[in-house]
Amino acid sequence: MKKHKFNNKIMGIFFIPLLLLSLYLSINYEDEFAKIIYSLKNDVYAAESSVSTNKPANGDDMVELLARLINGEARGEPYEGQVAVGAVILNRVKSPKFPNTIAGVIYQDSQFSCVKDGQFDVPIDPNSTVYKAAEEAMSGADPTNGALYFYNPKKTKNKWLFSLKTSTTIGKHRFSLGE
Repeated sequence: MKKHKFNNKIMGIFFIPLLLLSLYLSINYEDEFAKIIYSLKNDVYAAESSVSTNKPANGDDMVELLARLINGEARGEPYEGQVAVGAVILNRVKSPKFPNTIAGVIYQDSQFSCVKDGQFDVPIDPNSTVYKAAEEAMSGADPTNGALYFYNPKKTKNKWLFSLKTSTTIGKHRFSLGE
């Protein structure tokens, strides 16, 4: 029998268009990919964990996404600070500087440490106020008056964040409208 050898040029003909198509889809359909990735991550998490949250998570539940972000970034902060973190996410959704969905904002590369370090996937304590804070923020509450950024000055080393004018401080977080 004759063995078939793949020619590098032939592989390139198939690989490069596939790579370009993947790049195009990831840029133009970022929010849909974020939902799919969140859903897949949640399915793996649910299968591995014996502890569950008090609400089932899926990519379509924006309150769940927002609550998980608040839990990861503002767990232990005062309730007003939790609402404020949720409001920042929603302010970003409204801003042309950021993706236009909650999932897109949350999963935007290198924006939130809790997504990067896994705190986003920590089970939410049944007594936590993060769901209520997420719902309140989604209802329009914004103790930040339009802030697009927040950070804890004791935890961040990002000089750019320190360069922003602080519009309000709640708990350990400073909030800023941006540049």
